[in-house]
Amino acid sequence: MLDREGPVPLYVQLAEVIEEQINSGQLQPGEAVPSEADLEVEFEIARATARNVARELRRRRLVHTIQGEGTFVGPVGVPLLKRSRGMYVRIADEIVARIRRGELRPYRAIPSEASLMRRHGVAKVTVRRAVAHLRECGWVFAGVEGGVYVSPQEDWPRRSLVEPR
Repeated sequence: MLDREGPVPLYVQLAEVIEEQINSGQLQPGEAVPSEADLEVEFEIARATARNVARELRRRRLVHTIQGEGTFVGPVGVPLLKRSRGMYVRIADEIVARIRRGELRPYRAIPSEASLMRRHGVAKVTVRRAVAHLRECGWVFAGVEGGVYVSPQEDWPRRSLVEPR
């Protein structure tokens, strides 16, 4: 997809990919564009390159950035779409579903950070947030010598995943 050897800088190529997503309606006005961290992981680029993608999209007047919130499709003032549940919650939900189906068994390790990052195309911080959420809810526990393990069934929460104990 990306031509890493060609004359067009990677950030320009990625800006064109996102511009196409905007033009096709895949990304709607007010919707967040992928974060720098997500672009880094998905396209295996440097943080500076990811930063330049947002800068290029702003230069093209396709997006605006709100400090501490993210970069959104459209001009400043466009109503922001409510975000669906965070990616970390979706990752946690998938792990819970695997636990309930018996794919991940009590006292056994859950998938590693690296494998979850690859599987979901997210940054390490997102995976760590998902695992922290699972711990708060009681689905998993941290091992003494490292690793994260499925809690015994009697410790599983009776409430929904989004409510920590």
